[in-house]
Amino acid sequence: MKVLLLYDYPPSPSGLATQGYLLHRGLEEMGIAVHSVHFESAQEKEWYYRWFKPDIVLGVGYWGHAPHLVLHPQRYGVQPVPWLVADGYMANYREVLERLRLILATSKWVKSVYVRDGLSGDNIEILPVGCDTDRFIPRDRNDPKVLAVREALGVSPDQILILTVGGDATSKGAQEVMQALALIDTQAPDWKYVCKVWPQARTKHQNDVDLQLAAQLGIEKDVVYTTNVISRNFMPYLLAACDIYAAPSRLEGFGMLQVEANACGKPVIGIQAMGLLDTMVHGETAYLARIAQEVRVKETIVGDESGYESGHRVVFENPRVVDYRASIHDIAAYLLDLMRNAELRRKMGEAGRKRAVENYSFRVIARRFVQIITERFGLS
Repeated sequence: MKVLLLYDYPPSPSGLATQGYLLHRGLEEMGIAVHSVHFESAQEKEWYYRWFKPDIVLGVGYWGHAPHLVLHPQRYGVQPVPWLVADGYMANYREVLERLRLILATSKWVKSVYVRDGLSGDNIEILPVGCDTDRFIPRDRNDPKVLAVREALGVSPDQILILTVGGDATSKGAQEVMQALALIDTQAPDWKYVCKVWPQARTKHQNDVDLQLAAQLGIEKDVVYTTNVISRNFMPYLLAACDIYAAPSRLEGFGMLQVEANACGKPVIGIQAMGLLDTMVHGETAYLARIAQEVRVKETIVGDESGYESGHRVVFENPRVVDYRASIHDIAAYLLDLMRNAELRRKMGEAGRKRAVENYSFRVIARRFVQIITERFGLS
């Protein structure tokens, strides 16, 4: 079997790039002939088609990347297999995707979104995202590298560190977490809430809104927003430095960081929806807050990024859910339980680590990929 992987290569710290990179590592360890190339690099992709002659071209992305992940390989007679996440609504490329022999989705929820938006689902298999459980591991709180993270964030040794990480914090449920913390502030042990976000134009305004909320809630002195470019080398230590990983996300197709937090032996607070229903086990590896609100829209505007003319208006026959809000009261109760009980944090962290290793190690995912491809295409 020869596999060409299309993703953001060389890999950036982003989730999609890490998804492709870890599959490459897993396949390479299995002895599979595999190469990676940037999904938009038409010339380099064609170069690989001509001399490598891959049996499968696996592309990591979402439906809007179909021209790069599907149409380009088909033009050269190579078999594409897109490995897709969802962005809440599939605006185009239904016929292109439906005609494929195989599509991989990162969770049952992602598959359900594509089925809701017009695909039959007959050609969709679930392949979760891998986790590097060799590097995302439980670490001693007194490890100098872990201590250095907490010190740099201004977190004292006796404080409970609650962490949220994302491109922005709001989409990961940070506003709901802050409101929950405000509810329990006088009952909880000393705490610090840290949001690590990616530096980009859209997050600057969102960070300001979040920090204004913290001030309105009267907890601004205990909320830290850190906006830096970081590498994957730093992430295992950042997660190891926290006591609780809180991300009751508004939109989450898989939950890579939640799985990585579990792999580091940390309990997770999430939401009873979307990809977290696959990756987390309520009451065992995580606490999943109930859905308090579904945000629905009746119409949307799409453009050339979706394969339409600019300003194309789509009116839905039935309003579509575009994101969720977790119950603040559930989050508050779960946070208080975990903050007060170190033994509970330890037990949930151990269970999370075990589940991450058994189900989401990048080696496990690579073996599952090979199994799916063998069954669907008869390759070995």
